[in-house]
Amino acid sequence: MEKIIGNALDMCDEINSKPYFAVTGGDPILHPDFWKLLEKFNDLDISYSVMGNPFHLDDEVCSKLKDLSCRQYQMSLDGLRKTHDYFRKPGSFDETISKIKTLRNAGIRSSIMTTVSKININQIPWIVDEVVRNKVDLFSFARYCPGLPKDKITPLEYKSLLEKLWDKFNQYKDSDTIFSLKDHLWTLFLYEKGLFEIPENLKDDVIYDGCGCGADHLTILPNGDVYACRRMESKVGNALSQDFLDIFKSSDLDKFRQYEKFEKCNKCELLRFCRGCPAVSYSYTKNMYSADPQCWV
Repeated sequence: MEKIIGNALDMCDEINSKPYFAVTGGDPILHPDFWKLLEKFNDLDISYSVMGNPFHLDDEVCSKLKDLSCRQYQMSLDGLRKTHDYFRKPGSFDETISKIKTLRNAGIRSSIMTTVSKININQIPWIVDEVVRNKVDLFSFARYCPGLPKDKITPLEYKSLLEKLWDKFNQYKDSDTIFSLKDHLWTLFLYEKGLFEIPENLKDDVIYDGCGCGADHLTILPNGDVYACRRMESKVGNALSQDFLDIFKSSDLDKFRQYEKFEKCNKCELLRFCRGCPAVSYSYTKNMYSADPQCWV
């Protein structure tokens, strides 16, 4: 467990000590100011990663990313070849796999992110085999935010997936791949297994873990609009017209950190450590404080 969780945190150690940026899109490489932004990060010694596509990566681009101190490049695998290409475009699966080696040759950590949906849930364990086979540095997944009842994964289906993945992660614990327990329902899963214990002597008014919406991450769009979460409607200000600290301390952002409003979680002993994914809840009910639709408690 320490290898699965601890090293994944070590890979992003800057997050805990100074600002860390994840540059995303679409494909951010296509933006005309992409390289200017990376040069600014490099000049200011700001740590960052890029979340993009494989299609414009080559030896020259990856070498330039490395020269500008890019720590990690994230790509998506949303199923095995047929399924992933259905979501993306023909040839996308093979292109993604091939660029893992291109990144590694340039000295950039490769990260694979999977979005779990009703369509691909049974393929996720096989994706784990694929990323380990290709020596991906970091694997993580998050749930799709569909908002349509027909696309809803049941709580027991999701718990079953976590069981299968936990077995996979332990099977590959000595591999080159680190497995990030990104979804906060992992906390519930590990709690029930006796692998997570609530520490003693905690302060009553402190949130220790779980979703960082409104607390430790924000999303800035190209026009300066600031969102509490990039996975749901959550605009709280504009970084080009407002002081950033004022946005962080604002009543608009405070609406996203009123933890007593979690309709189900506020009755749970894991309130201060889990809370599931408010964005998934929002996708179904337009209320981030409603019950996580995949929580099996």
